Amino acid sequence: MQTPASMVMGIVFAPLGLVLLFTAAITPQWREAHTRLDLAGPGSVLLRTVVKSHGPGVRPATTDSLLLVRSDGLWESCLQLEHSELKQCWPVAGPYQRDRRVRLAQGLVLTSLFLCGTGILLACIGVRCWTDLPLRGVAATGGLLVVVAGLLSMTALVVYTHNLHRLGTKDTQKELNNTRFPQLSLRPAGSLYFGWLGSCLQVLGGGALMFSFKRPRCRTCPEFATCPACRPCSEIRNKPDSDMYEVSC
Repeated sequence: MQTPASMVMGIVFAPLGLVLLFTAAITPQWREAHTRLDLAGPGSVLLRTVVKSHGPGVRPATTDSLLLVRSDGLWESCLQLEHSELKQCWPVAGPYQRDRRVRLAQGLVLTSLFLCGTGILLACIGVRCWTDLPLRGVAATGGLLVVVAGLLSMTALVVYTHNLHRLGTKDTQKELNNTRFPQLSLRPAGSLYFGWLGSCLQVLGGGALMFSFKRPRCRTCPEFATCPACRPCSEIRNKPDSDMYEVSC
């Protein structure tokens, strides 16, 4: 069977988009912040002890400072000292976890992953590489689900990116005003870009599969479908009406 190019494109792009979005969902690098801690200042005895205890594994940027990297994802947050293997991760908690925009992004991403997986399964059944004639309607329905999944994940990414600097900060604003807390400059991180790329591939792959609704037609006699199993149009026209048939491909 000659599989249409649109089906091949959809079958390749949709799973790739699913893998990228899943990778983005489980990694904690949706947003990132760097802050420099003063090792010589008051109250830094614990930090100096940690640096000495890890020996050559921790290399401060200068003799009196240490660069701390904070990253947040949808389900996990991490804290790491730059240029070291010292890293601590924990499930998201506190105001960040309770933020309705974070919860919305979590729900949309989970729904997107489920719909995309279901759409890919339907597309694989519709292509039916083990037979001569694909099930175009089934493949196109799978493509529609993949497109919807891509749009849902894009919505989650837009909500998160637009509110990136405000997620989980409302409840802690009063506390931060009364404490000497290092100022963190939040910025998008790698997982966010993986999510955007995966969502775009989902939309492209699903859109390509949706072209399966359209059947190819013979140029000289468009009232008949054409595929490798069809006879030439001239033979079809010369046959009696009783012998004429259309092959669904």
